[in-house]
Amino acid sequence: MILFFVVLFFVGYLFIALEHPMKIDKSATALLLGMLMWVLFAFFCDQIIPEQYPSSLAEYKVYSGLGDVSLHELSMSYLLSVLIPYEMGDITQTLFFLIGAMTIVELIDAHNGFSVITNRIKTRRKRTLLVVVTGVTFCLSALLDNLTTTIVMLMLLRKLIDDRQVRWMFAGMIVIAANCGGAWSPIGDVTTIMLWVKGNVTTQALISYVLLPSIVACAIPLWLVCRQLHGKVKAPQRVETVQVTTTPSEQREIFFLGVIGLICVPVLKTITHLPPFICVMFILGLLWVYLEIFYNRKKLKRDKENRMFKVIKRIDMSTILFFFGILMAVAVLQRVGILTSCSHWLDAKIHNVYVISLVLGVLSSIVDNVPLVAGAMGMYPVEAAGTTGYAANFVVDGTFWEFLSYCSGVGGSMLIIGSAAGVIAMGIEKVEFGYYMKRFTFIALLGYLAGAAVYIVESELIKPLIGA
Repeated sequence: MILFFVVLFFVGYLFIALEHPMKIDKSATALLLGMLMWVLFAFFCDQIIPEQYPSSLAEYKVYSGLGDVSLHELSMSYLLSVLIPYEMGDITQTLFFLIGAMTIVELIDAHNGFSVITNRIKTRRKRTLLVVVTGVTFCLSALLDNLTTTIVMLMLLRKLIDDRQVRWMFAGMIVIAANCGGAWSPIGDVTTIMLWVKGNVTTQALISYVLLPSIVACAIPLWLVCRQLHGKVKAPQRVETVQVTTTPSEQREIFFLGVIGLICVPVLKTITHLPPFICVMFILGLLWVYLEIFYNRKKLKRDKENRMFKVIKRIDMSTILFFFGILMAVAVLQRVGILTSCSHWLDAKIHNVYVISLVLGVLSSIVDNVPLVAGAMGMYPVEAAGTTGYAANFVVDGTFWEFLSYCSGVGGSMLIIGSAAGVIAMGIEKVEFGYYMKRFTFIALLGYLAGAAVYIVESELIKPLIGA
């Protein structure tokens, strides 16, 4: 039975990885996979639940008063009343946070707020421009998210560079910079959001110990790519313009309000200790009220306004459904005991948090890092503060969680299909898999390993000194 769930999960994973040749959207595959695994769980719940949760099921039997029903009915009731609500509580927190953050970003973009950055890039020297684009991408992906930042920066390239091959060189560095920038921020990548929302890591720890490794992982590929560039870029002869109804000062106002609002989310969580999705929805509510007052004051025609009901329609709901399907599928793997068995095997055979995280990072370049991180979170529970020995690596802000944040985010840059940023580059710029592998896989690996070495030095030498 366990083997059947494993095979089903990896078959679904294969379809997700082969999205383009199979011509089946990965969101559809992920959603079908997640729901199918729960359907099968329901069919075999009387075999799985008594084995995995014997004491909890016995307590539930007494509490619910279902002493006279069959084992299947009791197990099904436990599944519907306990397991599914618990998993949905965890998963929907992540999804609502993503919806809130994506809506704020779309609000900025709908009002041309990102022109605050794009209009200030004037240089035409390839090396200088690459440094500027990489730096902006790195910083923006930490403040917003790597997916949205990649879209913005790739669209910017079309206004700056005419030669497609040169754009591909820049696009490769944008993918690497977006992933590196998202790895050290609690809101920069879906995987860091997951770790942060669940309380595995805190904002202070990510910035203190993952920022420098992320900079190194980005700087080394940047230096190597810069050595291949010479001369100046040729701007496109025809530059398309978008008619907007906001003035430059209003665009700046909306941009800074949105960005400051996103930055305030981790601050609010630290102060209030509320779940991050409540904090981001609070910021979204404030921006929504501001937007209503903004348009009431402007008195434009209805079709010229970009009120919130229009902005919400711009959210990529297929991405939300993809994460929902994947997280639900991983939840089944955890509930049937597969992830626990994997953690026991890794502990027995490897028993080194650095090696385990490095392996997961390499795997994230082949398959999506979201289920990898979700799986790791299911394999290893957060240990209580003060825990000693090997288990101390799994406390809040423990070595494993910090290093996993770095490895899962940065490791996806080694292949273009290994991250959302890379898939976006394939979609917008049509960057070929072979081209990226030839030009960027090795240098991304060098950066990944160099950054990992920096983190290990921090963890082994600096952390003990600070702790002392």
